[in-house]
Amino acid sequence: MNAGRPPRAVAFTKRELEAFEDERLAIYASRAAASTRRREIPAEADGHDYRTEFQRDRDRIVHSKAFRRLKHKTQVFIPFEGDHYRTRLTHTLEVTQVARTVARTLGLNEDLAESCALAHDLGHTPFGHSGEKALNRILTGGEPSVSLSPKAVAAVGAFKHNYQSVRVVDLLEKRYEEPGLNLTDETREGILKHTTWKRDFPFPVLNPDGLHLGSGCHLEGQAVGWADEIAQQAHDLEDGLGLVGIGKAEEIPLAREIVAALGAAWRDASDPAVKRALLIRGLIHHLVTDLVVASRAAIEKWLTAQKVTTRAELAAHRRKLPGSLVAPSREGEKRYLELKEFVYRHIIHSQAVSQHDARAQLVVNRLFDAYAKNPRLLPDAVLARVAELSGLPFLREVPLKKVDGVIAGRWREEPAVLRCIADHIAGMTDSYALAEYDALFAPYPRRPAGTPAG
Repeated sequence: MNAGRPPRAVAFTKRELEAFEDERLAIYASRAAASTRRREIPAEADGHDYRTEFQRDRDRIVHSKAFRRLKHKTQVFIPFEGDHYRTRLTHTLEVTQVARTVARTLGLNEDLAESCALAHDLGHTPFGHSGEKALNRILTGGEPSVSLSPKAVAAVGAFKHNYQSVRVVDLLEKRYEEPGLNLTDETREGILKHTTWKRDFPFPVLNPDGLHLGSGCHLEGQAVGWADEIAQQAHDLEDGLGLVGIGKAEEIPLAREIVAALGAAWRDASDPAVKRALLIRGLIHHLVTDLVVASRAAIEKWLTAQKVTTRAELAAHRRKLPGSLVAPSREGEKRYLELKEFVYRHIIHSQAVSQHDARAQLVVNRLFDAYAKNPRLLPDAVLARVAELSGLPFLREVPLKKVDGVIAGRWREEPAVLRCIADHIAGMTDSYALAEYDALFAPYPRRPAGTPAG
């Protein structure tokens, strides 16, 4: 039947994959063929164009340095204190798995959900949310140990990891001649909106094109946001069961329901590992099931109310899309919040995690203060970026006898300097940050200052 035709280079071309999306996805799903990107990417030659735009985003994210660094960034518990604690990378993979399941069940674009989930925490600091809070407190002038002038604070802006994640993919990653990864606007939007965001948040100007800052996120991004919440609470509970015990966890209302439903399977499980798995699996299954059932009903109700029956009609509502169409039911949200309250009360606020938080904030505060007072401690690449953004001289080329005078001038008041220090610290892994701290402040550092961490 193929007589006279040359063999195809691939089984399915990009255009055919896009056609498959049209056939199988719901009308409210995002289409890769309709995506936009700030800079055009040349088409692959010789019939080898076999990825949709969202698949290309996924590949660019997975091959980035920022993604690889997630394996050495803390989620809640310090990874080197136990082999099985989640890291920021394993958290990301679990969020991606849940997001793909939700997207598939709702008829959404799995590839877009995957790319948003894989990149949602690329801007996260070392030491989890403790590092994020420390950087934000410094930049907003609320950290007494790091003295910044009111003028500098007013100009530099605040810090939040979802905005920083967009900054990473737009600007900080370097794999092409132009800055950033040049992801689609749909992926960028999902990264920004996976958690709370404000249109006027005081952060260095993000390119607003394609982010729909006056609208809720596309439905794939909304799915990622709830996948993040569900995965986080479930795995934080599992990681913290060594602190609270599984008997205490049975006090969670949803856990009681799951245990009751399991009946003999729960009572007969003699291995604690099996019981832990039964409980966590039940929590995730219940919350995800509630999410997809409630979301499907909410989406259908909204489509009916807006008289939307085609993708073209949906596009007319894109600028004012509700941000809560993919969301749990009231009862599901209640159960989720009860779980979250338990995790925060008994795990996040525990002595062990609080001690880690205190150490993390100490490290971030002292590193930032040291870099701001003496920028010579910064790597050459950071100093070069400062020079590029601010017009200040490249500090390594300033004669040594003039360095102190140059630093005493605009350096500590220059927003670009402070933002570049924040970028540098936010990009650190836990191990790199601890090694830098050790190199600067320990009497006998374990490695010479400036040596890359492992």
